[in-house]
Amino acid sequence: MLRKLLFGSSTRIIAVIMAATGVGVVLLLSLAPEPESREPPPRIPFAQTARVSAGSGPIPVYGSGTVRPGAEIDIAPQVGGKVVWVDPGFQSGGRVAAGRTLFRIEEADYLYRLQEAEANLASRRVAFLQEQEQAMIARAQYELYSERQGAEAAPSEASPLALREPQLEAARAALSRDEARVADANLALSRTRVTAPFDGVVRTESVDVGQIVGPGQPVGRLFASNTVEVVVPLSDADAALIPGLWELRAGDGEAGVAVRVIAQYGEGTYAWGGYVDRVEASLDAQTRTVDVIVRVSDPFAAGVSASASSASGSPPLLVGKFVEVEIDGVSPEDYFRVPRAALQTGNEVWAVSEAGVVSIIPVRVLQRADDEVFVTGSLENGQAVITGGIQFAAEGMRVQTGTDPAR
Repeated sequence: MLRKLLFGSSTRIIAVIMAATGVGVVLLLSLAPEPESREPPPRIPFAQTARVSAGSGPIPVYGSGTVRPGAEIDIAPQVGGKVVWVDPGFQSGGRVAAGRTLFRIEEADYLYRLQEAEANLASRRVAFLQEQEQAMIARAQYELYSERQGAEAAPSEASPLALREPQLEAARAALSRDEARVADANLALSRTRVTAPFDGVVRTESVDVGQIVGPGQPVGRLFASNTVEVVVPLSDADAALIPGLWELRAGDGEAGVAVRVIAQYGEGTYAWGGYVDRVEASLDAQTRTVDVIVRVSDPFAAGVSASASSASGSPPLLVGKFVEVEIDGVSPEDYFRVPRAALQTGNEVWAVSEAGVVSIIPVRVLQRADDEVFVTGSLENGQAVITGGIQFAAEGMRVQTGTDPAR
């Protein structure tokens, strides 16, 4: 009986505790703050956009190449002998002017030859004058003989030998030969002074006082300092953008297509003006590109600084320098500059209206640059085009632009 009483009272205590717990939970739930409600993000995708700008002027054609001399020759004497003097400026890196004597060869042997030739010429002139006098006397004697024969006698032809005509021609030829020998001796003497054929820079030299040199022996190398060239390999599509390229003739001068040559020196960037001189008439067998030859006049003039970090004392355009080249291409009436990221596969652009509606516009690509593309198509100046944020688009699709709502 006692066990039943204890079991009944325990059950009542447990029931009371559970009831009190339930009341406490209800009370806590009723007093808890309601969670902040957020609207679900929109299902319309967000797209990054940029603006199209209308182009004007020539479309740039970009390329690159290495600077090479416009002219380069070996310096070699035309006569042999011992070197007796060398210009201090005739050394690697030295600059020389046209006509400047680079080195001299000993003249004694050539002076003796000239004196001998002049002596022979003087003797030959006397012999020629004597023979000329003899020919005059022979003709006078023949005329006197003809007068004595009288008018009744049949006239006879005088022999050329009798009139000393062959002897006179031989004396005249001998005189011309000795005059040529004197001229040759003078020429050889003048060639003992080796001069620079043009304004240039000495690339290498290997001559010194006391050295014996022979005719035609190279003793240095000189390249012209008044002009340099850059060979720019271009695809046929890029070459087609250069106006009148195939009508250009080498040496036409700066009236050709304008070019901007850009070189990096340290932290600075410098630019020189040039022009397209000519184009090779064949494709490169390996790269399938055509070589366009760009010329820059006066490359040793300081380049124009193209960056704020350029220091004072602009460098020249050095031979062997790798440079970027910007050629003035054709100037279409209507074309647009589009961010490169906006050009989609298949040469199309996804334009966005003010209401966020996408339209797909096919374009014709004229030129690709690092950050932009030059195209023609049904675009408008200032029109927004998609540059990122979505992977695909369809005509009439809606997108959000501006600030990304997910951020």
